Amino acid sequence: MKIKLKPINEQVVVVFGASSGIGRIAALDFAERGAKVVVSARSEAGLKSLVAEIEHKGGEAFYQIADAANFEQVKAVADQTVEKFGRLDTWVHSAATFIFAKVEQTEPEEYKRLVEVNLLGQIYGAKAALPYLKENGGALIHISSVEAWRTVPFQSAYGASKHGINGFVQALRVELAHDEIPVSVTQILPAAINTPIYDKGRNKMPFKPRPVPPIYHPQIVSDAILYAAENPVTDLIAGGAGVGVVLAERFSPRLAELITGLIGFAGQKSDEPQNGEYAGGLFEPMGKFDTVEGRFNDEQLKSDPITWLSIHPAAKNTLLTVGGIVGGLIAWKLLNKNRGENE
Repeated sequence: MKIKLKPINEQVVVVFGASSGIGRIAALDFAERGAKVVVSARSEAGLKSLVAEIEHKGGEAFYQIADAANFEQVKAVADQTVEKFGRLDTWVHSAATFIFAKVEQTEPEEYKRLVEVNLLGQIYGAKAALPYLKENGGALIHISSVEAWRTVPFQSAYGASKHGINGFVQALRVELAHDEIPVSVTQILPAAINTPIYDKGRNKMPFKPRPVPPIYHPQIVSDAILYAAENPVTDLIAGGAGVGVVLAERFSPRLAELITGLIGFAGQKSDEPQNGEYAGGLFEPMGKFDTVEGRFNDEQLKSDPITWLSIHPAAKNTLLTVGGIVGGLIAWKLLNKNRGENE
């Protein structure tokens, strides 16, 4: 079964978790490309400012407040989208929260809340969107993380939720293919991205957390999301360093664990102290961080050739072809040179 997706300028798109970070920039990019956009999150202030920005640039959007951990609220976003625009073509689920703490420091209710937002929220999004997407075909895009493959210290709750997303989309994709339902299911796996999540998350360590470098601009992830909205694709890693993480885990989990231990502790420790009781936005929204970028602007990479090639397959194939030809010519010359010397 071949899935055909509409051009973005003909789509109605929901971006769930749009008040900041990856979701916010993706909503802006969809609107700029001509899509009708519905944005949702817990922060009304963030959603209002986002819709105002979209409309100021000539786009069309509206917002609806919803908590990813509440299925009825998530379903209402899908229902209101179809009521207003008549259809739903792409659902992007980016909502996530974060806890930075050792396992022994993380309370059961904190694990529960994070899993409800990060994992059950993704499941609720799929279940809310699928009845509408399956009518005319469409794209279901889940924003996960390379931590779905290898989780770093202090992030046991976050990593566990991302592992869960990986298992969920694998099963969902196979079921839809078996039933010949024309819905593309994509998992986007960002590497370390400069978003406000490191300031919005709950922190129990005596220092502010930071991502392990290299750190990428959120635009790199948004580009991957928009590609998946028009091109059926399974998994897309956003940020070239993430490719190394996944490959290491696939080929040598013990090596991946060793590397994680070497860089995971020092790499996540900033020089900025914190009191170890930072509540963050785990249970309540934090409007003051409703921005695309986080606090690592001076360190972030604004482009990534590996991700670019992943979403430009024609260029990638051309590069591989040229590389193959050049390699063949070099091998041919070496063979001829050896023959001449042997003669």
